[in-house]
Amino acid sequence: MSGTTLPLKRRAPIRPARVLLHVFLAGTALAWLAPLLWAVFSALRPYSETSTKGYVSWPDKLSLDNFTNAFGQSDMPHYFGTTLIIAIPAVLLTLFLSSCVAFYVSRFDFRLNLALLLVFTAGNLLPQQVIITPLYRLYLLTDLPGITESGKLYDSALGLVLIHVAFQSGFCAFVLSNYMRSLPHELTEAALVDGASVWRLYWQITLPLCKPAMAALATLLSIWIYNDFFWALVLISTGDNMPITSALNNLSGQYFTDPNLVAAGALLTAIPTLVVYFVLQRQFVSGLTLGSNKG
Repeated sequence: MSGTTLPLKRRAPIRPARVLLHVFLAGTALAWLAPLLWAVFSALRPYSETSTKGYVSWPDKLSLDNFTNAFGQSDMPHYFGTTLIIAIPAVLLTLFLSSCVAFYVSRFDFRLNLALLLVFTAGNLLPQQVIITPLYRLYLLTDLPGITESGKLYDSALGLVLIHVAFQSGFCAFVLSNYMRSLPHELTEAALVDGASVWRLYWQITLPLCKPAMAALATLLSIWIYNDFFWALVLISTGDNMPITSALNNLSGQYFTDPNLVAAGALLTAIPTLVVYFVLQRQFVSGLTLGSNKG
């Protein structure tokens, strides 16, 4: 019985362009990770060693003392809770209101649907610093007795929730409206023939089909609102009412600041955003690639 030999597959030659591409991608990844790695390196070193030998030096001791001190000195559990009180309602309200607007302008034809969408989107084009003075005075003049601890819209979690909803709804409405336009109109027409109401069209038919887009927007909104510092700095005066980003201020003294301690605190505050991203990673990626396979 004669044996047969299978032809060996030739490996494709390594092209210089591909090598350069991999070198470029690796260098870009290292450039993006360098600040994070440097923050981790600094947070693991005591400041006494850094001040003596300098930051660019081989460490003699690495420990988690800065993390435990930052967590205790800044009272992070309290600020984590305050941030959740602001972020969760803001994200849910933004997604609900923007999805309502997107459903109306994308599934119903009327003269002003495009103009209405432009009005919502135009709000994102206005710099926040431009309206801060009138908005600050408006918050001071708005009385909410019995609703907020301060009795006003100023210096309250409700005020931060409303401003986040106002500024983020335009972008979310724009994204969701474009996605809803890609859904087949036959679904809406068939439901209308069967006697479905407008609310049922929105809640039971259209919204479940928008889960990838909603998950991607929920991830982005959670990160943006969680990392906000500008609005909390301007619209909150009581330290206990500020979100987690302000907890880092508690690590800075009047005459001295330990940068290694601040680096540890910054890394601790970044953990919830990483958790949100990894939990919604699959939906986030699928939401970003929506429409990529359409002709």
